[in-house]
Amino acid sequence: MEEPATRQSEMSLSDAASDDDLPSTLPTDGSHSGSIRKGCDPFAQTQRSKLQHRRARINQQINKEMRMRAGAENLFRATSNNKVKETVALELSFVNSNLQLLKEELEELNSNMEVYQTDSEAINVPMIPLGLKETKEVDFSLSVQDFICEHYGEDSSLYDKEIKELMELRQAMRTPSRNQAGLELLMEYYNQLYYLDQRFFPLHRNLGVHFHWYDSLTGVPSCQRTLAFEKGSVLFNIGALYTQIGARQDRSATAGIDKAIDAFQRAAGAFNYLKENFSNAPSLDMSCPSLCMLVRLMVAQVQECVFERLTLTTQDAHFTSQLRLAQEAARVSDVYLLVQQTMTQPLMKDYVPFSWASMVQVKSEHFRALSHYHAAVALCEHTLSTEDGGDEEAEKAFLQFYVSVPAEPTLIQVLQDPEKSRKLGKAHLRRAVIRHEEAMRVHSLCKILRKMDILQDVLSLTHKRSLDKYSELDREDDFDETAEAPEIQSQTHQKPDITPPNFSTVQVSDIFQRLGPLSVFCARARWGPVRVISLQRGEGGLGLTLRGDSPVLVAGVVPGGCAAEAGLREGDYIVAVDGEDCKWSKHGEVVHMLKSCTDRGVELSVITLHSHDTQVDKKTIMLSHGSDKENSRQQRLLGAAKGQSSASLLNWNRKKKREGSGLTRRLGSTFSLSFGSLRDTEAMY
Repeated sequence: MEEPATRQSEMSLSDAASDDDLPSTLPTDGSHSGSIRKGCDPFAQTQRSKLQHRRARINQQINKEMRMRAGAENLFRATSNNKVKETVALELSFVNSNLQLLKEELEELNSNMEVYQTDSEAINVPMIPLGLKETKEVDFSLSVQDFICEHYGEDSSLYDKEIKELMELRQAMRTPSRNQAGLELLMEYYNQLYYLDQRFFPLHRNLGVHFHWYDSLTGVPSCQRTLAFEKGSVLFNIGALYTQIGARQDRSATAGIDKAIDAFQRAAGAFNYLKENFSNAPSLDMSCPSLCMLVRLMVAQVQECVFERLTLTTQDAHFTSQLRLAQEAARVSDVYLLVQQTMTQPLMKDYVPFSWASMVQVKSEHFRALSHYHAAVALCEHTLSTEDGGDEEAEKAFLQFYVSVPAEPTLIQVLQDPEKSRKLGKAHLRRAVIRHEEAMRVHSLCKILRKMDILQDVLSLTHKRSLDKYSELDREDDFDETAEAPEIQSQTHQKPDITPPNFSTVQVSDIFQRLGPLSVFCARARWGPVRVISLQRGEGGLGLTLRGDSPVLVAGVVPGGCAAEAGLREGDYIVAVDGEDCKWSKHGEVVHMLKSCTDRGVELSVITLHSHDTQVDKKTIMLSHGSDKENSRQQRLLGAAKGQSSASLLNWNRKKKREGSGLTRRLGSTFSLSFGSLRDTEAMY
């Protein structure tokens, strides 16, 4: 069983301390030179680092109070003394009060949107970014060293450099920069975890490394030993970093809007990929309801950016242009309304920050008001001529503009009669003003939103613009009651895409590739001790048949030949020739070494591979290939060797997916080889 979420008093620094402008460079040669991407200085006194230091301090206090509450609750249940119970109950009320205050303070910090916004002077509605999950430092050294000694039978001190490189990569991943370099750093570590899982995480036991991660919004700690938790948390941070990159774009120009759209679509893709490929998350921020909410929120922000781009590119007051803007704004309002409904679900209602829910409601009301405003502009500044039959294109667009077409007056009559157009436009402006005022009311109820001056400016300016337009249309002799404006049909010219993460964009090399090819030297396979075979070439040669590459397999041994007498067996893998490592050597290279042997002979270091999965029935083996979605994708992206094992990372609790792998069947075919049938890829020596 995996350990449940545990409370930790120690808190680590996080991503928010990162800088924004670190260069992104990649190795230029094909050799394994390790990662050259670095994290940012966690002690740099940037706005984000100061914010994060406050978060770290509050998280420490929350952890302390949670431990005190757990102890008090245990004492309350254990004691039968009424006086002690009264004292403990008083202490519990005090602790709960402190926890509530700390969580409110943490929520305010986690809801801080201004730090992540652009520095542009343009007045735009702020976007909602997501803070990265924090994690404690992990020491792989002892666990990996023990596994190398025990499982691979090698001197672990020879791999100190690789272990140090892995730990440095993870340390850098904790503080990524808020740009492409930070994304590549997270992606590199995510891809490296695939190799780490294959090398050091067997199905039959746990490596013993504990991964501590903290909830992105509440700071509640979770701890598990499964690598899937580490992978899912890194993937979550990739999506969160995209939200920060999208929020900081200058949306006063189309280029910045396009970058923001791309970032939010990729954020939605990362959260959606996490939702579809990982399950049983120990923390609420990675639960299915939370991820659904985040995907919808990112899609809504994409839709908002689409409207902003349309506003920039629509400089004229043409009738159809204004109708298109009105329908686009209505679409933005609809998607934010859907996000608002998701946030009010039972599990999410008490989890989502109040400022987020308020911001989403404000945006829904704000864009609905803009929709009615643009409808009024279209009606009041454009009329159709009755002589030439009117503008057919405008007429067709207007007939599809409303959800339900009013009976009287008809839309054609409205377009042809300036007075009817004025009255309908006035009705739209009335609804626009009401919506603006509702948005300002919701904004005033949230303390965090009241501190955002730019949001206040946007709401005030658009409200004043609608009031001024209403005053233009209002007349002293207009005693007729203002009609109710019909509901506008929402429509968009660009549907948001959910862009899944492309892990192949960042190529990585297996840090521990010196251990040998993963097809043989992985955590899922086991083998006997290394045997040293001394061979002397006889009249009939060495008496063995070789097949394959990296490593080369002894496919057959001639009965009574030199190899058989020396103890070489069919199914052995050659790992060294005369002390020279040849795990990665090609078939021809090993043959050349054997043919170059002198009269003194040659020494072969060989291993015999076994499998611990032989007890798994065939049905389970077949099912495992269909269920391992995430790791099979990772194999294709990283160019995994054919036939190597694939452990499922779909579940946080690894023990739920202990199926057989392709390695079992591959080894079975190896042991059943008959010496008499040589294949095209085999040769006798």
